[in-house]
Amino acid sequence: MAGNSDKNKFNTRGLRKTKRDSDLLLSTEGLVKIYEERRVVDGIDVEVKEKEIVGLLGPNGAGKTTSFYMIVGLVRPDAGEVLFGSRNVTLMPMHLRARLGIGYLPQEESIFRKLTVYENIMAVLETMNFGRSEMIDRCHALMKRFGIDKLANNRAITLSGGEKRRLTIARSLVSNPKLLMLDEPFSGVDPIAVGEIQEIVSQLREEGLSILITDHNVRETLGIVDRAYMIYEGKVLTQGTRDELVNNPEARKFYLGDHFRM
Repeated sequence: MAGNSDKNKFNTRGLRKTKRDSDLLLSTEGLVKIYEERRVVDGIDVEVKEKEIVGLLGPNGAGKTTSFYMIVGLVRPDAGEVLFGSRNVTLMPMHLRARLGIGYLPQEESIFRKLTVYENIMAVLETMNFGRSEMIDRCHALMKRFGIDKLANNRAITLSGGEKRRLTIARSLVSNPKLLMLDEPFSGVDPIAVGEIQEIVSQLREEGLSILITDHNVRETLGIVDRAYMIYEGKVLTQGTRDELVNNPEARKFYLGDHFRM
């Protein structure tokens, strides 16, 4: 576990200024997580630049989900650092990371099923410091942006998988994040909805967001990312563009398989 010497790196707000490359938005340095004396994550280094879509891929038990959760703030690392912009956020709780600009879309359904689409978005807006008229304007703008404005009065429980995912993405953008972290965004949606989500993610990148994705749906993820990291046995096995990974012998041997095709 990180000792007192690690804690002394941080000021009372859990922040530390760190020199950064101008276009580097997020990075991890030597992330480690130990469960029952097993290093499930063993020195993971990941970088996400501004306006970049990056994937975290790997087989079950490889450590990719734990790495993702350490970055978002759900799991505390035993060693290493998470840096966001010029801030060290390793010890920072999720709600403070959100204020800095880290948005999170969880795998599990995070919408209020009995509320309407409109009410779901307004519920998040009401936690922000906006006036009533601005909240309403922002809500309508988000619904229109994600093509769910015609569903405004529909209860969330009646939505399709793709519609629920679009609503969840809309809710995650209420705080205007700089980085959006997507946990299994392609899980439980039909092929048409997968394409729609890919288009939304691409558009978000064009609008200036950086995006970090972890997903078991390899083709869908590689089809949208600029780069991806392949995690195996707690370490980065390899990284690169889609074509670099698909043609990498180690990636094929340990994860993709010889017959994998995009």
